[in-house]
Amino acid sequence: MSNQQPQHPGWAGPQQPYGQQPYGPPFQPQPPKKGPGAGKVIGLGCLGLVGVAVALGVVAAAVSGSGANDSGRSASKSTTGNKPAAGAKDDSKKADVPKTVVFKVWGSAPAGMLGGLDISYGSDSDTRKGVFEDGKFEATLPLKKGAMYYSLNAQLQGSGDVNCSVTVDGQTKAGHASGGYNICDAQLNSDFTGGWQ
Repeated sequence: MSNQQPQHPGWAGPQQPYGQQPYGPPFQPQPPKKGPGAGKVIGLGCLGLVGVAVALGVVAAAVSGSGANDSGRSASKSTTGNKPAAGAKDDSKKADVPKTVVFKVWGSAPAGMLGGLDISYGSDSDTRKGVFEDGKFEATLPLKKGAMYYSLNAQLQGSGDVNCSVTVDGQTKAGHASGGYNICDAQLNSDFTGGWQ
């Protein structure tokens, strides 16, 4: 009698002991392969971070560069005492002086009951009356933060010839009137940047 088992379809040969593979070394799973784009994505991400760091460095250098110039100026002031170095502007006095608005009228207007000049000046929240004497009028008001405009009106009373002006922060607006009851008008308006026009 033979020890072989009958062969039939699906038979794989003699039984192997438990735990052994029939052919070759035991199966070991391979680690998954990285896609071809994974390294590129990581590289571009790092490059992007470096670019942001460089941009921030440039901005920081620009901001600190202007401060360095100011500190250099203050150092030159301190080495020469309280007087600024020759050719340097002393900005500390400008900051202490409050800004003003200057109103002026000049020219000729008849005096008396039937003649003269009616002057009003001020801002959008403060209007005042002025007096025209010896062919001129001049007044100043402090520049108010938030004022929308400053204006001056000088109306002739019958005859005359006058000029008028309003000056705010270095900007001047002027006007002219001649004869009859004409009005010399000058007005400066604040703009959205804090200037005057």
